[in-house]
Amino acid sequence: MAIPQTVRWTIDDLDGFPEDGNRYEIIDGELFVTRSPHWNHQRALGRIYQALATWSQQTQQGEAMITPGLIFSGSTNVIPDVVWISDARLAHLLDDRGHLSGAPELVVEVLSRTEQDQRRDRETKLKLYSIQGVLEYWILDYEQQRVEVYHRNQGSLERVATLLGADHLTSPLLPEFRCPVVSLFL
Repeated sequence: MAIPQTVRWTIDDLDGFPEDGNRYEIIDGELFVTRSPHWNHQRALGRIYQALATWSQQTQQGEAMITPGLIFSGSTNVIPDVVWISDARLAHLLDDRGHLSGAPELVVEVLSRTEQDQRRDRETKLKLYSIQGVLEYWILDYEQQRVEVYHRNQGSLERVATLLGADHLTSPLLPEFRCPVVSLFL
């Protein structure tokens, strides 16, 4: 009896995919396809990017970017919603195709509405970012209007806070960065 073979996708396979507005990610050879996000998802993404970009311009310590490609290996390529990366790390990780070939210091994901997408951000990507060396991970939940904050501790990302509307988002990576949580979801 033949054993069914599981398709194992690689980054090279993505070159043949259509540019149709879908987001194609590969995690450990498994292909994930997501459609264009909800308006509120994009609003939260834009607001956290704006806060990080403004801080970065003021301090000249790094750069924020929306939906960059992170290529961790030939079979693991993801597109987080927002990242922040120091200038020093960016100089070493930006490849010739304009993608990051390693982990930025901070990754931000905004939860989508489907359970499958939420599970991927909270479980699969959390593990992936832990393994790859991300120092801090924020998950924005626009439906619940909260932010889950994860910090690196002994080799893995652990949740250290769940912030609500009246709280302020801060980070040990970003001195004097302060963003009211409520401002991300208005």
